[in-house]
Amino acid sequence: MSDNHNPSQEERNFAMFCHLGAFCGAIFPFGSIILPLVLWQIKKEQSAFIDYHGKEAVNFQLTMLIAFIIATVLIVVIIGIPLLIGLFIFDLVMIIIAGIKANDGIHYRYPFCIRFIK
Repeated sequence: MSDNHNPSQEERNFAMFCHLGAFCGAIFPFGSIILPLVLWQIKKEQSAFIDYHGKEAVNFQLTMLIAFIIATVLIVVIIGIPLLIGLFIFDLVMIIIAGIKANDGIHYRYPFCIRFIK
């Protein structure tokens, strides 16, 4: 997906914050979904670039929420603990990569992401 124009620095920053806002989940329950959702909703009508990245960020965090719930249930069969650790590292790395790509003006797609919002 591409726009006919290069996103402005403000658009790139806002798109980056849509991704990095997921770190809010470390402080507030469901903050990893709520903050990117709020940021996306504020600016989605004003910029196709922010709309794209906001959807990606929310979709990825919803996918991660489902994966973390499954891994938590799997703790009873021991595999859940290493799975939780792996998911945490994967989530952290993907958020950072997506934030950097958004700041560079690139349309980044998360791997292994269920696209709930199209």
